[in-house]
Amino acid sequence: MKILHTEASPGWGGQEIRVLDESQGFIERGHKVWLAARSDAQIVPAAKQRGIEVFELPFQRVNIASVRAMIDLLRQIEPDIVVTHSRNDTWIAALGILLGRSKAKLIRLRHVSIPVKPGIRNRWLYGSRAARVVTTGEAIRKHLIETLALDPSHVVSIPTGTDLSRYHPGDKTAARAKLGLPQEKPLIGMVATLRSWKGHRFLIDAMLDKQLEGTLAVLVGDGPQDENLAKQVAERGLEDRVIFAGRREDVQDWLRAFDVFALPSTGNEGIPQALMQAMATALPVVTTPVGAIPELVTHNESGWIVQPENPASLAEGIATVLADPALAKRLGDAGRAVVESKHTKAAMLDAMEAVFGKAISN
Repeated sequence: MKILHTEASPGWGGQEIRVLDESQGFIERGHKVWLAARSDAQIVPAAKQRGIEVFELPFQRVNIASVRAMIDLLRQIEPDIVVTHSRNDTWIAALGILLGRSKAKLIRLRHVSIPVKPGIRNRWLYGSRAARVVTTGEAIRKHLIETLALDPSHVVSIPTGTDLSRYHPGDKTAARAKLGLPQEKPLIGMVATLRSWKGHRFLIDAMLDKQLEGTLAVLVGDGPQDENLAKQVAERGLEDRVIFAGRREDVQDWLRAFDVFALPSTGNEGIPQALMQAMATALPVVTTPVGAIPELVTHNESGWIVQPENPASLAEGIATVLADPALAKRLGDAGRAVVESKHTKAAMLDAMEAVFGKAISN
């Protein structure tokens, strides 16, 4: 198959990482894969580094120029499938395929649980124009079906898969030594782009709770909330207890160094990749019942669920896990089993390959 991924977002996070992981996986399976993105997007150099061929298109606006650029690209490479990931590139690709009379099939991949507006335009875009809609969680799938009155068979949930050859349990002592982290302190880890809805600010406030005295919080990632979070840490007097590690390529080592993983999201989530990666590492997770997270984490079985936007509940959950090594091990082992059984990278690629194949044959 010849597959073109499009991404209008200039930012960086789980969505962009999935695009790259999926693209690389299909290349390894013998398919031809390209990426189209705006020139200032962070995904562009990351894709080139992975050996993915990139076309830079004007995705900033949906207009005549951007649609013409898409038509030209479709005629140049003649893809079988076009997979879109954000709003602008979806409209540009849909119009480009239609007006350019391309034979390519449009697959809309919806990553986040942000509500979609009802109406004839979105029903056309997600319904009759898209050959298939893929979501990263069942909650997102149900929302699209109900809001846009879509045929349930038209929408399929395929969560992002986890590479178990990379994310697996390891030596905590060795990981901390490698990263220069203290051996004696309990470490509460969080891996997420610094966006408001990931809930970093609630973890920072939770660190003030007496139950978490003596612990350190390690925030891996960068993003638009960087300055706000640093200011919050300073105002709370937590500079010696909150570590900003920045964006890291060696996420697996950081996960192995932690005692517990926290993701206090407040909204917009599909099934978060970092949460699956932590679980694959057999790390006990403390998170919120937001978006599609409950499809992955069951309270007191594969993780610990706390109330969103509630530092006290978050602190209580983290303290409960840290205080009970047997509970932490049980949750970590169960989380690993969930990922192994349902959320591997191979399973994701198999499912996406089946969707593409059916779209082409119809």
